[in-house]
Amino acid sequence: MRVLSGMQPSGQLHLGNYFGSMLPNLQHQGKAEQSFYFIADLHALTSIQDPKLLRQLRKDIILDYLASGFDPEKAILYFQSDIPEHTELMWILATIAPMGLLERAVSYKEKVEKGISATVGLFSYPVLMAADILLYDANLVPVGKDQKQHLEMTRDLAIKFNSTFGETFVVPDVQIREEVAVVPGTDGQKMSKSYGNTIPIFGDEKVIKKAIMGIVTDSRGATDPKDPETCVTYRIHKLFLSAADAKELADRYREGLSYGDAKKLLLQAYLDHFAPLRERRLELEGKPEYVQEVLRKGTQKASVVAQKTMERVRKATGLR
Repeated sequence: MRVLSGMQPSGQLHLGNYFGSMLPNLQHQGKAEQSFYFIADLHALTSIQDPKLLRQLRKDIILDYLASGFDPEKAILYFQSDIPEHTELMWILATIAPMGLLERAVSYKEKVEKGISATVGLFSYPVLMAADILLYDANLVPVGKDQKQHLEMTRDLAIKFNSTFGETFVVPDVQIREEVAVVPGTDGQKMSKSYGNTIPIFGDEKVIKKAIMGIVTDSRGATDPKDPETCVTYRIHKLFLSAADAKELADRYREGLSYGDAKKLLLQAYLDHFAPLRERRLELEGKPEYVQEVLRKGTQKASVVAQKTMERVRKATGLR
């Protein structure tokens, strides 16, 4: 089995990225036949046109992955833009992608409504995403709930290509961990950089504390019983806990745990969990040669697979 995941370098890594995508993906290391992790820097161009900023974000996200537990001995890490087959396959898939399929993309509509320019690149995002996945014969793609529709589009395009040109692509399965399907942000919406409601992982500790202490709450008094399942602070906190510890914390909410104390407990859980990752990241910042070597080897391994897939595609379509 091959597992694949990608992440855009579009801002500081936050809890939604970590629990919704990065952690479940990293847990496949060593279990799958091959695990591919790519940095979707071509996708990032739909929202970032500052070259200096993009270079910094590319550097940051590689450090984030390595600090969070990526093991180059067990998996493959690379930049999407370093493998030209991504864009070649995107064009070939675009020639069979129905306009109606792309017009139904909810993510595109939401981003345009929030002010992102309605470019061809943003509109065709699902086609490039399909190429990213199909290029590596991925059997399983763990994603957050917001990417489920895009994965269904990938499956549709793979099936259509196979029926048009003959069996060429593996049709991937999607994996969504329901307990972290949507990680809430500090305002109760889905945690997203676009909404400005994130809790960063590797940011300044003062910024993190301010974000956690600023989580929205209702008007219940300090000692009033509270419903944990409707409380944003609890819903975030339980991501760090075992089922038994989450139940114990939920009981404390019902017994009248104050929101202020609840946020302090969340802050401590955050610090306990991420302290070793933050230390590891500081170490890696001083080892640029090691980081570059990980990327060099990852790109080399990914290229071998991508080139083999494209040979099949070129033959199937008549380009060879």
